[in-house]
Amino acid sequence: MPTLSRYLIRTAFVYLGLSLLVGVLLAARHLGLGFWAFVALMPVYLHLFLLGWVTQLIFGVAYWMFPRRSSGSPRGSEEVGWAAYGLLNAGLLLRALAEPMASARPGSAWSVVLVFSALLGWIAALGWVYLLWPRVRGK
Repeated sequence: MPTLSRYLIRTAFVYLGLSLLVGVLLAARHLGLGFWAFVALMPVYLHLFLLGWVTQLIFGVAYWMFPRRSSGSPRGSEEVGWAAYGLLNAGLLLRALAEPMASARPGSAWSVVLVFSALLGWIAALGWVYLLWPRVRGK
């Protein structure tokens, strides 16, 4: 298994744990956590789970298992893969921090950080499309 795939898959497991922990906090709203905490934490939960766990696991397995491009460059540019990995995780962590802060203070600098974090994730997704698109082919 390529090193990049191992990092993606292991990082995905970390996000699974973090998202489930946020899920516990969301369930604690029944103990008096409050509606606004729910509103601020639900997007964090969804992003940690869907982008951190599901998407990163898919990228890791796809990078490892999709058909090879060529013998000289079987998986494409590893540098693009590492850059996409870094951008995805930087964007995801920034979003997990900025989402509750922007909910608490709409229109503040946290809103700009929130948009920037989404932009990082979008650029990362473009990197994965660039890497994996040529490897999706028929027989």
